[in-house]
Amino acid sequence: MTIDAATGTPPRVLVVGAGPVGLTVASMLTARDVPVLVVERNATTSDEAKAISIDDESLRTFAAAGLAETVLKIVVPGTGTKYFDRRNRALFHACGPTPPHPRGFPFKNQFAQPELEAALLAALGRRSGAEVHFGTELVSYDEQPDGTVLVTLRDVGSELTRTESVSWVLGCDGGRSTVRELGGIGMDGTSHDEVWLVVDTVGDHHRERYGMHHGDPRRPTVVVPGRDGRCRYEFLQFPGESARGEQPSFETVHRFVSPHRSITEDQVERSTAYTFNAVVAGTWRAGRAFLLGDAAHMMPPFAGQGLNSGVRDAANLVWKLAGVWHGEFGERVLDTYETERKPHAVATVRYSERLGRIVMTTSRARATVRDLVVRSMRLTGRGRRYLSEMRFRPVAVHTDGVVVGRPHVLTGREMPQPLVLVPPGLRPQRADTVLGDGFAIVGVDVDAAQWRQVSSAFDGRLRAVAVDVVLGDRIPHSAPERICVADVDGALEAALAPAKGAFLVVRPDRYVAAVFAPGEATGVAHQLADLLGGSAGVSLMSTTKSASSGHIRAGG
Repeated sequence: MTIDAATGTPPRVLVVGAGPVGLTVASMLTARDVPVLVVERNATTSDEAKAISIDDESLRTFAAAGLAETVLKIVVPGTGTKYFDRRNRALFHACGPTPPHPRGFPFKNQFAQPELEAALLAALGRRSGAEVHFGTELVSYDEQPDGTVLVTLRDVGSELTRTESVSWVLGCDGGRSTVRELGGIGMDGTSHDEVWLVVDTVGDHHRERYGMHHGDPRRPTVVVPGRDGRCRYEFLQFPGESARGEQPSFETVHRFVSPHRSITEDQVERSTAYTFNAVVAGTWRAGRAFLLGDAAHMMPPFAGQGLNSGVRDAANLVWKLAGVWHGEFGERVLDTYETERKPHAVATVRYSERLGRIVMTTSRARATVRDLVVRSMRLTGRGRRYLSEMRFRPVAVHTDGVVVGRPHVLTGREMPQPLVLVPPGLRPQRADTVLGDGFAIVGVDVDAAQWRQVSSAFDGRLRAVAVDVVLGDRIPHSAPERICVADVDGALEAALAPAKGAFLVVRPDRYVAAVFAPGEATGVAHQLADLLGGSAGVSLMSTTKSASSGHIRAGG
């Protein structure tokens, strides 16, 4: 790739789309010292409350980009979703894993998309290396022999165009993605015919911190309270009622909302009738262009995973792209983005479809069977946990990609974020503040000799923070070459018990790349270095950087 003579770095990255995913990607890249140009065809951020739920995994990703406080200010720390049966009686409350929260944040959190976009844009504006242009659209992109991309941009409503050289193009431009279209990429899946009436209201009396799914087959309904008196209502429409794309009259809105609350016309923020898609892009990469968010996948809203899936895309791709941009990784690692993310995205799309068919069914017979099965499951502790902890949701497990070594129950899975004690102050803090935002090698109840063996194997092959986990009721004492942490409430020991006496390689996105015994360290280090390529191994393992002391580049 061409290096700019003035800056000594590659050209900046083009992010197409300034919605929640595009702004998140831009913030995450600038946090890793990668400059970005963001273009958005609309004149400003969205004023429509489309997405309304952020989960704990997304909040963890925002925190990694230094955006935790920015986002937490505008969300309602939620308590999941309550499901009601065909007679509108409470069926079960899906509130996610019981506290302590395994990722360090509440499981499901309500928000208003306009507020989120405004907050993310303001935060991006305070960072160096970011340039944002609204009212600007991508016309074309052409890869050059020198490894750059020549993009043509145009102000909306103008015939004048301009060109710029960028290093990569990230398509975060939604379901009608220009990047996807220019790349000749199709979508596979199903477009559903069911029409839903969506009404966003203000001045609402609901104060619940959870969403409500009413499974009455005569009128499946969703109610999601938000901050400051906001509330969303969604009603399945039957033939002869609202049509897709039409602007519902206030009379129509009133007819559906009034059984739940009194409402006046000025209390309706937004109302629309829509259908949904369950589709995934055939490929997520076209040369030096990548697809993220709705550009890569669209799904029914019933699981609240549309935006969250886009944030997962960002978390997976950004650390790899930043490492390549800085010359620390080889470009080959970027192929693992689709390898790792697409299977889980497909599973989440299918899960969202199934959930809709079951919870929002219009069949009285199916609703009766559903209610009987759920009530039977609630008779056992295992059944109650399956429902309340939402164990029916697809779990991301990477079996290919940046995963190496022998199979292990923790390999390819996200590492939880329990509270840990860190010397010398021994104040409880989230584990990610210790792991930093690069790689980490975590030793679980191992001794100094084993650490020396592992350090020698990885020396010069991987830049990483070394974290020594002490199990049991012992006081941690950090050594100069590594950070030592201890359990606070049993969550750390429960999470890492399967790896006792072993080491983990934890990636920047908090997924476990490998679990290995000290004697396997050399093989794992070689495999990982070969997979990452580039110059990721120029530095020794150290404890000089963590998320609490500033941003570091991917790989170190």
